[in-house]
Amino acid sequence: MTETLKAQLTDDMKSSMKGGNKERLGVIRLILAAIKQIEVDERIELDDSRVITVLDKMAKQRRESISQFSNAGRDDLTAIEEAELVIIQEYLPAALSESEINDLVEQSINATGAETIKDMGKVMGMLKPQLQGRADMGQVSQLIKSRLSG
Repeated sequence: MTETLKAQLTDDMKSSMKGGNKERLGVIRLILAAIKQIEVDERIELDDSRVITVLDKMAKQRRESISQFSNAGRDDLTAIEEAELVIIQEYLPAALSESEINDLVEQSINATGAETIKDMGKVMGMLKPQLQGRADMGQVSQLIKSRLSG
């Protein structure tokens, strides 16, 4: 059986401790803390898909922070967030290309019979499990809006 994402994170945390890689260790601890928080709050054990959702949310937070810090001219903070984002993305599935995303959006619009912006929820509902952690859902949402309103 393949190792779960959570087990891989724990193993990587141990090897980062042994190797003295403090930056990587800190980010992995942040990820594991976020996972543990949800597990404690909801009294469940997270599976890989929920762990990917946590990682995706953390990556999105880093991208927003990078944008805000660079607009404020805080290159020191931007560099920290970018380094954290690189480590978080290592655990996310490979990102989809723009053409792959366009194809999936087109297929979902056709499959759901969506014609207007009111049908956007159906399309997003179909796409979210396929794209979670592999695409910026905000951009996907914009793409669907443009297709359905145009």
